Amino acid sequence: MATFKPTVRSVRNDGFMQVYIRVTHRTKHGYIKTDKMITKRELNKQGDIRDPFVLNYCMDRIMEFNERLNRKDISKWTVAQVVEFLKHGDDDVCFSDYARVHIDRLIDNGQERTSRNYKLALQHMERFLGTNRIMFGELTSVQVNRWIASLEHTRRAKEMYPVCMRQVFKAAMTEFNDYDNGIIRIKTNPWGKVKIPESDRADKKAISAEACRLFFSAPLPETRCLFPTAELGRDVAMLVLCLAGINTVDLYGLKKGDYRDGVICYKRAKTMKFRRDDAYFEIRVEPFVRPLLEKYMAVGEDEHLLSFASRFSSADSFNANVNSGIKQICKSMGMAKVEWYSAYTFRHTWGTTAQNDCGASISEVAFGMNHSQGHGVTRGYIKMDFSPAWELNARVIDFIFFSTARSKQGKAGGVEEPNDTLFRLSPKYMVYARAYFRGEVLAEVSDVGFGTVGDVVNRLAEQLPETIPRGCAVQFRIKNVDTDREVVYERTKGKGFF
Repeated sequence: MATFKPTVRSVRNDGFMQVYIRVTHRTKHGYIKTDKMITKRELNKQGDIRDPFVLNYCMDRIMEFNERLNRKDISKWTVAQVVEFLKHGDDDVCFSDYARVHIDRLIDNGQERTSRNYKLALQHMERFLGTNRIMFGELTSVQVNRWIASLEHTRRAKEMYPVCMRQVFKAAMTEFNDYDNGIIRIKTNPWGKVKIPESDRADKKAISAEACRLFFSAPLPETRCLFPTAELGRDVAMLVLCLAGINTVDLYGLKKGDYRDGVICYKRAKTMKFRRDDAYFEIRVEPFVRPLLEKYMAVGEDEHLLSFASRFSSADSFNANVNSGIKQICKSMGMAKVEWYSAYTFRHTWGTTAQNDCGASISEVAFGMNHSQGHGVTRGYIKMDFSPAWELNARVIDFIFFSTARSKQGKAGGVEEPNDTLFRLSPKYMVYARAYFRGEVLAEVSDVGFGTVGDVVNRLAEQLPETIPRGCAVQFRIKNVDTDREVVYERTKGKGFF
């Protein structure tokens, strides 16, 4: 049985002492602070409190404590559990405060993007109930079902928000309720009588190869900006599509050490916290897209691989600007607003093209897009060979950018292809080159006498029809026949050639 005694612990700088009720249980001591203060004059020679008013107050509290503990079996409790029960045992816990603590823990755990969903869910629930101090006792099944009903017209929030709040509730019950010792601070659990609706099935975001060719060959809207948003949107959409559907948040977070020997090695931010293999993946940068990657390389002491982190304050800001640029191009193409693309469109397009047009299986597509494929344990302890994903990515690039819908021409790059930084031309070499616009060959040359790549591009540009609008991108595939080396460049009419 616990015993109690009014006492003081130390003297403050102003001479006053805080009054505590000392709890002794199983030879251990704990303390419960009161709101009373005394000085040394209210202590006797033995150091005990003699102020009658303070003693009466403390004895009333002690009688209350004994009454509450007599209803419990505390024989196996620790003194800390006794103190916690006496301080908070019958108090309702604030759900809002605990949810904010839970959100902070997610941020500390590196799950900042996930924490935003929890924050939005909490804010919506607080607006619905009209208070920013929701108590656990208020969250009955009737109230929670009413809140969920208010979300019925949303597409995703009607499932995501309740799931987030249920996770907060579950964590709080684990933390506050000690079922072994009968300490139950959260007395109700409404979720057993709550049915969480499923979110609406997402529309298929993928577009056809023909639509891709139209998008990437469309002229950029004219602007006076030094860094046009439309150009950023088009370039990042190209990077997403040509790097096996990489997410913009992963592009933003790449460090210089993540790019080795022409291969990007990264951990997918969305799932790295939940997979045994840390969602690690390697994707080779094809020669076709390498100049575009180099265009955005960070310089100086910036630890990031690409300059996006120096231009945008966060991955979300970067993604928003990319999507804004993509939509500007869609608008300039005369597309209906409901049909406008986003960066995610091109991730979906990579997977759809790989499966429908390049003969890949669903498992191969999942591997190439860095999905766990249900083999999380296996991937956690084997050393993966990522070259099959490289080959599939090369076939996707080849199909979209270097063919029409019915035929394929050339290769985006073999697995063992060396880095094209050593590609050289001289007048003695035989060169075979082609110019592609929207996947179709519009110019071709086979000759000697070229000293630089620019000479080849200019020769091909002379053959291109004048009907190609300014600002449109054209792909140039150049092969040194004598050394059997091939590179691919993209140039914009009016900037890269005339």
